[in-house]
Amino acid sequence: MRKPRAPLTLSRTEPEQLTLDGLAACTGVHPALIQYFVEYGLLEPSVRTGTQWLFDTACIARLRMIERLRRDLGANLAGIAVILDLL
Repeated sequence: MRKPRAPLTLSRTEPEQLTLDGLAACTGVHPALIQYFVEYGLLEPSVRTGTQWLFDTACIARLRMIERLRRDLGANLAGIAVILDLL
């Protein structure tokens, strides 16, 4: 008689919430720079509990776009805020 096998997982599951350090590790952006973006209003943590911030996984794409706008277009933070609001 055959032994049952483990179910096959076809997609990678990611946590729905990321810490500041987790977001920094996923994007390669320094945590202090992410904190600056939060203070400026470009990123918004989904949960703020004391000093602990949790970010949705959608912040990964937004943070990558912010970095792309800074690096490739040379946009300043005010310009980035306008661009993101238009999108």
